[in-house]
Amino acid sequence: MIFLEFHSRIIVETLTRAFQSEKPEAISSTVADFDGVLINIETLKVKTNIAISLNWTCYSELEKCGTQEILKREYDDMLTSPRQGYDVTILVDLEKHAPNKDEIIKKASLLKRWVFSAPFEKFFNHQIAETTCSPILINYRSDSSLYLSVEKDRVTCVFTTTFKDEDDVVLGKLALQQFVDIRKERHLQQSPQVLYSHREPPRELQSFNVLRGDNVSYITFVLFPRHFSDKNRYETINLLQSFRNYLHYHIKCSKAHLHSRMRARAIDSIKILNRARPDTEKEKKTASGKTFVRVA
Repeated sequence: MIFLEFHSRIIVETLTRAFQSEKPEAISSTVADFDGVLINIETLKVKTNIAISLNWTCYSELEKCGTQEILKREYDDMLTSPRQGYDVTILVDLEKHAPNKDEIIKKASLLKRWVFSAPFEKFFNHQIAETTCSPILINYRSDSSLYLSVEKDRVTCVFTTTFKDEDDVVLGKLALQQFVDIRKERHLQQSPQVLYSHREPPRELQSFNVLRGDNVSYITFVLFPRHFSDKNRYETINLLQSFRNYLHYHIKCSKAHLHSRMRARAIDSIKILNRARPDTEKEKKTASGKTFVRVA
């Protein structure tokens, strides 16, 4: 199974070219990232300054969880006033940041990751401090949402996802059931408990206005302190953030693989049918052009 990248490759490639270029060039690029995120990369009046901006429809919900504090902690003096039409902007100075360009490129490419980490860090911190916090539901996509709640000994994370095709529902159910079964079969007791339900939301979401329907599924992760300790927190947040995209990516890969197998089987069947076709006797002509018929 392939894990998707947690950083933005377009930011990495753009900044790498900019740092390697002997003469700064004008950059103006707007690209789409996962979950409906828009990223704008543009040079300012001083061409050695590159502004990287992010727009996300759920940013106001994430901001309530402490996104600004996390961005200040991670980006410090790189953080600047958001450009018009965007929620957050960081500034990369090609001259100032040249000595640490690899670190700066990596940090800039993780902008979306740090923005989305706020609700996870908030609830992990509340659980460790043993303080209460009201559950939240973040609609980070039009067809997906994230629910988080904290209890005395755990943090519960529920993803709601919508499958657009009926085939995706079947493949998604098979894939998600593996998360449930493999933990029992391989005795992976240290991994988070995974629960899966279809159509009917779990008990935690009954009081929330969540998506419901025949194509809607709910995936619950039960996280204990060992999963978000200082040692494991960074990787846990990475995997949780990318889970929805990871699931849908592998469903599409599975469908592509099935289709390729079906096409290969169809080609083999056609070859077999062609070989079984009886040969038709061709007309034979004499040198004068008359049809030659063999008389029995």
